[in-house]
Amino acid sequence: MIRFWLGGYGPAMDGSAEGIGLLAGDEGAPTALEYRGAVTRTSSPSWLAQHPSLDVVYAALEGDAGVQAFARSGESALRPLGEPVAAGDGVCHVAVSSSGSFLIASCYGDGRVVRIGIDAQGQLVPDAVNKAAELRAALLGEPLEETAPAGVAAAASDPYSGELTATGDARSSHAHSAAFLADGRIATTDLGFDLVRIWRPIAGGLVLDHEVLLPVGTGPRHMVAHPSGHLHVVTEYSCEVFTLAAGRDGTWAVVSSVLASPVAEIGVDFPAELARTRDARFLYTALRGSNTIAALRVRGGGEALEAIALADSGVDWPRHHLVHEGKLLVAGQRSDTVALIDLDERTGAPLDIRHIAQAPAPTHILPVR
Repeated sequence: MIRFWLGGYGPAMDGSAEGIGLLAGDEGAPTALEYRGAVTRTSSPSWLAQHPSLDVVYAALEGDAGVQAFARSGESALRPLGEPVAAGDGVCHVAVSSSGSFLIASCYGDGRVVRIGIDAQGQLVPDAVNKAAELRAALLGEPLEETAPAGVAAAASDPYSGELTATGDARSSHAHSAAFLADGRIATTDLGFDLVRIWRPIAGGLVLDHEVLLPVGTGPRHMVAHPSGHLHVVTEYSCEVFTLAAGRDGTWAVVSSVLASPVAEIGVDFPAELARTRDARFLYTALRGSNTIAALRVRGGGEALEAIALADSGVDWPRHHLVHEGKLLVAGQRSDTVALIDLDERTGAPLDIRHIAQAPAPTHILPVR
C-alpha cells in the first residue's frame, strides 16, 4: 500500500481538516488514492516533518503557535508523543536535522526562527527557560510571565528600512522555512525582509553567520538544496527562483535568477513550494492564483535554471507538492483536493492530471515511511 500523511488547516484557519490525515491507495494503482480520514485530532497541523531514523512525525501547529511530536502507533496511526512545545506566532514550517537531535521551526507571524531539541526517543525537549519560569512562579506563588522559547534565534532587521509592502503597509519579519546545508550550517528565509539567513548551530541555539540580501519585495519563501551544493530559493512575491552558492570563504551569494514562468503575473501568482526530482535535473513550483505548475530545468553544475513548461495543477490554491515515483502530487488548499500529475521523465514537463482525490484543506503531503 502507498500512504501519505496529510497536513491541513482546521476551522480556526478557515479549513475543514480535523488533524493529520491519511491518503492511501494500492501500490501500482495511483488512481485509487483516497482520503482515509484523520489519524490525529490536531488543530491545523499545516506542515509535517519526519524524524530521520525514528517512526516520529513533527507537526507545525500553525494556529496554536507550537510544534508537536507524534509517534507511529500502527500501520496507519499516530499518537501524541508529549505535549506541544511553544515556538511562535504562525509557525508554518519545521525541518529536522539529519542527526535527529533538533528541529528548526519557522514562524510567519512574528518572524521567529526557533531551535527545539529532540531526545533519543524522538520527543521534543521541554523549553529550559520556560520550565525554570514555571518553577519560580510556583515557588513564589506568582503568575507565570510569558517568556520566549530558549532556542529563539536573533531577530531579523529589515535591510530595506523605510520601504513599504506592495499594499502600502509597513514591512514585517516573516520567517518561512529552513534548509540544512552540506557543511552543517542552516539557511532560513525571511519572506517579509527579503533575506536568506545563514546560521551555525550551537548547543541549544543558533548563531547568525551572515545574511544574503535579495532584491526588495521579492519575498523568499521555500528552498531546495541541490546535490551540487547550490541552494535554490523560490520567491512568493516576484515569482522568481534565485540560485545561491557559497564562495571559497563560505559566504553565500546569489549567482543567478529566473522567472518561474515567463507568463507568471506578479501580484496575481504567488509561488508556494519548490520541489525537485530525485535525479535533481528538474524543479517544480506551484503558482497560487493561476493554479498552475511551473517546471524548470537545472543547467550546468546547478548554478542556473531554465523555465521549460507550465501546466494546470488540477487544484485550487496549490499550497504544497512533491515528486513521488515519477509523478507530482499537489495539495489544493482551497479545493479540498490532492491531484496526481504525470511527468515526462525525459523533458520534465508536467503532463496529464491522472487522478484527483478529495481531502480536507490539505497543506502538506508527507510520504509514510
